[in-house]
Amino acid sequence: MAEALDLSIYVKRQDDGTAHLDLAVEGIDCAACIDEIEGGLCLLPGILDARLNYTNHRLAVEWRDGELSPSAVVEALQQLGYRAHPFQARLVEEEEARRSQWLLKCLAVAGFASMNIMLLAVSVWSGNVTDITPETRDFFHWLAALIALPTVAYAGQPFFQSAMNALRSRRTNMDVPIVIGILLALTMSVVETVNHAEHTYFDSAVMLLFFLLCGRYLDQAMRRKTRAVAGNLASFTAEVAHRIEDNGEVVLLPTAALKSGDRVLVRPGERIAVDGIVISGSSEVDESLVTGETAHRAVNADSQVYAGSMNYNGTLTLRVTAAGKGTLLDEVERLLENAAAAKSRYVQLADRVAKIYAPVVHAAAAITALTWIATGSSVHDALITAIAVLIITCPCALALAVPVVQVVASRALFRAGVFLNAGDAFERLAKVDTIVFDKTGTLTLPAMSVINAGDVDPDLLAAASQLALSSHHPLASAVAQMSQDRRPCDGVIEEPGQGVRGIVDGREMRLGSPVFCDSVAIAERAAATDHTASVIAFSWGERRAVLLVRQALRPDAAAVVQSLRQRGFDCRILSGDRPEAVAPIASALGIEVWRGGCKPADKIEALEALKAEGRKVLMVGDGLNDAPALAAAHVSLSPISAADLTQAQADAVFLGERLKPVQETIEISRRAHSLMRQNLGIALIYNLIAVPLAFLGYVTPLVAALAMSGSSTIVTLNALRARGRTSASQSEPASGHPVPAPQGA
Repeated sequence: MAEALDLSIYVKRQDDGTAHLDLAVEGIDCAACIDEIEGGLCLLPGILDARLNYTNHRLAVEWRDGELSPSAVVEALQQLGYRAHPFQARLVEEEEARRSQWLLKCLAVAGFASMNIMLLAVSVWSGNVTDITPETRDFFHWLAALIALPTVAYAGQPFFQSAMNALRSRRTNMDVPIVIGILLALTMSVVETVNHAEHTYFDSAVMLLFFLLCGRYLDQAMRRKTRAVAGNLASFTAEVAHRIEDNGEVVLLPTAALKSGDRVLVRPGERIAVDGIVISGSSEVDESLVTGETAHRAVNADSQVYAGSMNYNGTLTLRVTAAGKGTLLDEVERLLENAAAAKSRYVQLADRVAKIYAPVVHAAAAITALTWIATGSSVHDALITAIAVLIITCPCALALAVPVVQVVASRALFRAGVFLNAGDAFERLAKVDTIVFDKTGTLTLPAMSVINAGDVDPDLLAAASQLALSSHHPLASAVAQMSQDRRPCDGVIEEPGQGVRGIVDGREMRLGSPVFCDSVAIAERAAATDHTASVIAFSWGERRAVLLVRQALRPDAAAVVQSLRQRGFDCRILSGDRPEAVAPIASALGIEVWRGGCKPADKIEALEALKAEGRKVLMVGDGLNDAPALAAAHVSLSPISAADLTQAQADAVFLGERLKPVQETIEISRRAHSLMRQNLGIALIYNLIAVPLAFLGYVTPLVAALAMSGSSTIVTLNALRARGRTSASQSEPASGHPVPAPQGA
C-alpha cells in the first residue's frame, strides 16, 4: 500500500482563502521546461497560479484552499516527468553543489578522453605515418573505442538521464536526438572498426559530448553563483535590535520579535533594523544601499528612516512602522523574486529551434523506413537507410551552433573586461534598443573626490589630508586619498557628528563641519558654486579652507553615451539620488529623459512602462536598490564595484573605471547573436539538402557520418568569427573628448 504524502506543514494559508506551496523541482534541463510545468499544473482544478524560477528551480504554486491537496501537485509533476519536494534553500543548494561537482567530473573525463582520441586520430593521419599498415590502423581504432565507449557511458549520463526522463513522460527534448546521434555515431564507428574501415568517428562523438558538457556546466555554475549571493538579504539587515520597554529598560531581542509601535534605540555605527519614525535624537544616515542616495541624510524628530540604512554619528530613538515583513528592504526582496521569476521564462534560441527540430528528425527517420518497406525493400535496407537519415540529421551542428559561439564570444568579452553571469545574455543583449542608467556608481565613479583641490593652498591641503586619515567619516576618506604622508597625526580626537581635531606645531587643526571649524561664511560662499557637492571645512590656527567633495563622471561616460545615441539607442537615467544631483549629469551627457528620487518599485514601474511600449531595455546599475530593476529588465549590466547582490542579478559585470565595456558588450553580443543565427541556418540548410539525399538512398551511413562531421566543423569555424575586434574603438565620435564632469556629478 502506497504511503500518503503529507505536505500540509509546508503549506502557507492566506487570509483570502488561498494556499501557497514552494517546491524544489528536479529534472529541469532548459528554460523550455518552464512552459511545460506551469501549463501542466494550471490544468489542475483549483490552481490559481504556478510560477517556476529557472535560476533556483523553485516552483511557487497557489490554489483555492480546500479544492486541492498539495500531494496532487507533486503527483502531477511526477506525471510530467519531474520530481519535487518542499523547497528548502539549504538542501537545494547542497543538491546543486553535488550536481555541479558531478558535471565537472563528466566534463573532465570527456575532455581528457577527447584529447587522447584526437592524438590517436592525428597519429593515423599525420604525414609522418602515411605508410601506416591496416593492422596498425585497426589497433588505433580499437584503442580509440576502448577510450570512447566507457567515456560516453560515464560522461554522457546527464544527457542520457534527461532523454530517458523525457521519453518516460511521453515528451521529447533536445537531449533525445543528441543521445541518438552520439549512440549511432559510436555504433557506426564500432561497425566500421570491425569491418577494417579507414574512418571512425569516436573523436567526433566524444568532442561533441565535451562541448555540450562545457555549456551545461557553465550554465549550472552561473545559476549557482547567482543563488549563492541573491538568495539572502541578511547581510544588509540587522538581526537584532534594542527595544525600549515601558519602564525605560533597553532589551536586546531579534528583529523578528518587534511589532509596529515599538520603540527601538539605534546607536552610532549601527545598521537600522526597522522602518520607523524618529521620536528623538538627530544624526546622519547612509541610505545608499536602500535608496541609492550617496549624500548622508540628516534626520531628526519625525524623520522617516529605513531598515538597512547605517546610522553614523548620533543616537536615535525610533517608533517602529515595519519590522521584517513590510519594510522597504523586504519590498526589494519581493520585487527581486518576482522580477527574477518573470525573467527566467525567457527561452533561448536553440531551445526554440529544438522544440520543432527533435520531432521532425524522428518523423523523418520513421517515414524513411516505412516508405522503403512499403516500396518492396528489405527490412535490412530500410533500416540502413533510416540510420543514414538519423546520422545525417544528428543535431551535432545544431547542438554546437550556440554553445561554441558563446564560448568564443565570452572570451572576447573577457578581453574587454566583461564577465557573464547568464548564458543567454548574448541573445537578449543583441535585441536592446533602450539603455537605462543608474547615476551613482554607474555613470559616476563609486569613490568620492575633492573637486576644488586646485583652489586650496597646497600646504593646507596636505595638512587636511593627513588629518583626515584619523577620521572614519566617508567624506573625510575622500580628503585622505590626497595625502602623500600616510602616517596619521598623533593625539587626534574625533568629535561625534562634528569632525576631528588635534594639535600640530602648537596650533589646533580641525577638519569637519563648517560650524566645528568656524568657517560658516567661507563654506556658504563655496557651496554657492556647487549646490550638489558636500562641504567639509578645515582650520589650522587662523587659516581656513573649504573642500568640496562629490563623485565624478566616469572618464569616458560622455563619449560612450554620445556614441550609443548616434547608433540609435534611447539612453535614459533612473536614479535614487536627488533630482538636483541628477540634472547636471543628464545635461552633461545629453540625456533628455531622466528621473531622480526613484525607489526600487519606481524603477520597475518605469521599466514595465517601457516594456509595454515594446522596448528591449538594458539596465545598468550598481546599488542594492537597483537589484530588482536589473532582474526586471530585458538584460542588465553592473560594474564590479556594485553590491554583491546587485552583481548577482546582473547578466554581466564589467571591470574598470570606464563605461566603454557597456558599448563593447552590446557590439560583441550583436555579432555573437548574428553568428548563432547563421550557425542554425547552416545546420538547417544542411539538413534540407542532406535529408532528401539520404531518404532516396544516395547516402550511405559512412557518407552520412562524414557529412555530419563536416557540418559541425563548418559551424565551429564560423563561430570563431565571434572573437573579432569590436568596432567600438573605430567608431568613436569625431569629438570623442569626454565632457568635463558637471557640478553635482
